[in-house]
Amino acid sequence: MNSETNQMKKILLHSFIACFLFVSSSSLTAQENDQQLTDTILRLDRLFWDSYNNCDLEKFAGFFTDDVEFYHDKGGVTIGVKDLTASMRNGLCADRDNFKLRREAVSGSVKVFPLRKNNVIYGAIISGEHIFNVQEKGKKESAEGLANFTHLWLLKDGVWKMARVLSFDHRAVPYTNKRTAINMSESILRKYAGSYKGPQSGIIAVKTVKGGLSLTIGNKTFEVYPEKENLFFLKERDLTFGFHVQGNKAVKMIVSERGVQVETLEAEKSESKKTSAGEHQ
Repeated sequence: MNSETNQMKKILLHSFIACFLFVSSSSLTAQENDQQLTDTILRLDRLFWDSYNNCDLEKFAGFFTDDVEFYHDKGGVTIGVKDLTASMRNGLCADRDNFKLRREAVSGSVKVFPLRKNNVIYGAIISGEHIFNVQEKGKKESAEGLANFTHLWLLKDGVWKMARVLSFDHRAVPYTNKRTAINMSESILRKYAGSYKGPQSGIIAVKTVKGGLSLTIGNKTFEVYPEKENLFFLKERDLTFGFHVQGNKAVKMIVSERGVQVETLEAEKSESKKTSAGEHQ
């Protein structure tokens, strides 16, 4: 009786082990298939955006089904690969000598999701965030927009094609300040205090504050911080304010955005200096 019981236990144990190995093997195979799918879609995604960035419209068109549907939260709906390619040709790619757009994915945001029917992969969804960088002739490249994307890829006759494209939640790219403020004495800061007049901003009143300067334009006041002598920056935006100094007083203020000079303001003479200058005439 005991031998029969022991034999039954061995049979049950072997059955359990076999079942466990089968489940583990199936799970491992599914994971391997998902990883292969992810690698494939990410590779196609890179190739697609390479054609987009370079305005290679022949390659660009080859990534879509003929009846592709493109949904844009600002530009509406475009149906069909011919119309989608034409919109690129007449829009972003129309003036490549003076305007270039480059898309880049936000690191860590892109994910791939498999689509199955009867445990067979028939498609995939790739989704994430991306930034659009603009370069105009004579200017540095700058990040102009941030958006979300979702693409539906379908597998038919062994070929992957995009059938649906969603581009949404377009917004400005948050500015990340990478400049570091230095310590500057009150005596040096006083060189930049005064009023400056320019063609765009009008009058900018500059005063010293702890650690930097305050600038007032109309009813708005903001603080700027010294990156080096004669150069100050705004933490919330890529704006810098450079000063030209003669003797112990600034005579000009140079405003630059993203490294491009946008305005020059002249220092206004104080009333005492105006009076003194008038007396010597």
